[in-house]
Amino acid sequence: MTHALTKAPAKRQQPRHQQPPTRHRKKANRAGRQHHAGPVTYIVLAIAAFLSLFPLYWNVVAASHTGERVVQAPSPLLPGDQLFTNLEIAWNQVNMGTALINTTVVAGTVAASTVLFATLAGFAFAKLRFRGRNALLAVVVATMTIPPQLSVIPLYQIITELGWVDQLQSVMLPMLVAAFGVFFMRQYLLEALPVELVEAARMDGANSLRVIWHVVFPVARPAMAVLGMLIFVQAWNDFFWPFIALTPDGQPTLQVALAGLGSGNHTVNQAIVLTGALIATVPLLLVFALLGKHVVGGITQGAVKS
Repeated sequence: MTHALTKAPAKRQQPRHQQPPTRHRKKANRAGRQHHAGPVTYIVLAIAAFLSLFPLYWNVVAASHTGERVVQAPSPLLPGDQLFTNLEIAWNQVNMGTALINTTVVAGTVAASTVLFATLAGFAFAKLRFRGRNALLAVVVATMTIPPQLSVIPLYQIITELGWVDQLQSVMLPMLVAAFGVFFMRQYLLEALPVELVEAARMDGANSLRVIWHVVFPVARPAMAVLGMLIFVQAWNDFFWPFIALTPDGQPTLQVALAGLGSGNHTVNQAIVLTGALIATVPLLLVFALLGKHVVGGITQGAVKS
C-alpha cells in the first residue's frame, strides 16, 4: 500500500522591504522625525516673551516721564516726552561716564580671569591624577556655601593695609576666580574632553602648555563663553562689596553711582533712578546681542551628549 507523501507548502517569506518595522526602526523613525510646533506652543512662547520684556518696556516708559507722574496711580503705560531730559539729568547728576568705564574694566577683568583660572583648574580636577584631588574639589565646592557677608571685614582690613580703598583693584582682586566657575568647567570637561585626546597630544610631544592651548581651550570654548557671560553680568550688577570698598565721589562702579542717583532735598525722583537703571542695562543688552549666539550655542552643545 503506497502512501502519497505530500510536502507542506513552504511558508512564504516576505521580501525585506515588506517586513514590518522592528521596534528599533520605529524608534529611529520617531527620533529622525521633524516636530512642528502647534498653536499652543506659540501662545505659551508669546506669553513668556511678553512677561520677560514688559519690565524693560516699563522701565523705558518710566524713564520718559516726570517723577511725579511715575508715582501716580495708575502707572503710565505709554512713553512720554521726558526721556532725553531725564537722560541728561541722570548722566550729569553722578559721574556716570567714569562709572561706566570703571564697571566695564572691572567686569571684563573679572570675567576674563575667572574663565582662564576656572578652565585651568577645571581641567586639572577633571583629567589630571594627583594626590588629594577629591579633597581639594570638596573644599572648593564647600566655599560656595559660605555667605559673602562673612568675608567683608577681613577683606576691608586687607585693602586698608594695602592702601587700596576707593581703588578698582580692591573690587577686582577678591573676584578673580570663583568656585562656581571651577566646578562648572570641571563638570563640562569631564564629559566633553576625552582622555585619549590628551594622551595623544602627550605622545606627540606636546607639553602641558601646548595641551591646554591646542586641546583644552578649543574643546572648552562653548563652556568658556557661557561662563564668561554669566560672570560678566554678575560682576556688572555687583553692589554689596563695591559699595563698601568704593565711594560715589571717587572711582565708583555703575551700581555705586546709581545708589546716589535721584536724591533731592526730601524725596527721590524715581524717574531719574529708573533712567539710570536703563543706562546700566543697555550695555548688557549690547553684550548679549554680540555674544548671545555663542552663549546659546554653548548651552545647546553642553546639553546634547554624543
